[in-house]
Amino acid sequence: MTLERLWAGWRSQYIASSGADSGDGGCVLCRVLAAADEREALVVWRGTHSVVIMNAYPYTSGHVMALPLRHVAELEDLEPDETAELWSTTTTAISAVKAAYDPGGINMGANLGRAAGAGVPGHLHVHVVPRWAGDTNFLTTVAEARVLPEPLSESYDKLQAAWPVS
Repeated sequence: MTLERLWAGWRSQYIASSGADSGDGGCVLCRVLAAADEREALVVWRGTHSVVIMNAYPYTSGHVMALPLRHVAELEDLEPDETAELWSTTTTAISAVKAAYDPGGINMGANLGRAAGAGVPGHLHVHVVPRWAGDTNFLTTVAEARVLPEPLSESYDKLQAAWPVS
């Protein structure tokens, strides 16, 4: 069996241009959380210690991220109440994505540290990505593009509608 590699070269340019985590208040996720217009910032839900935002450069429609409101890089540095809410929020995000998109599966995970592939290593975040059988194709590799069947605004509306009322 041969190991195949899929490249997402556009991500490095996005991360470099965003000042993703320059250590001087330049965290792209903190800037999203500070935005005045939550719909424009793609904030799906905000709790006491955590938040769910849509990925502005999604791998698939419905790709969201759960993250602590506090700028913290390491999972083990979360306070117990932050840990509990982040896990609960991630679970709720998975339920909302399933209700909104009826995917065949979900990829859920966090890349902890730059060496692990974290694009924003200074602000812990958990990806929730809906998946369907056969949803990969050659366009990401050949054309440096992804095919998303709906605009982010439509994805936002679907996720808002599927989010449980608390």
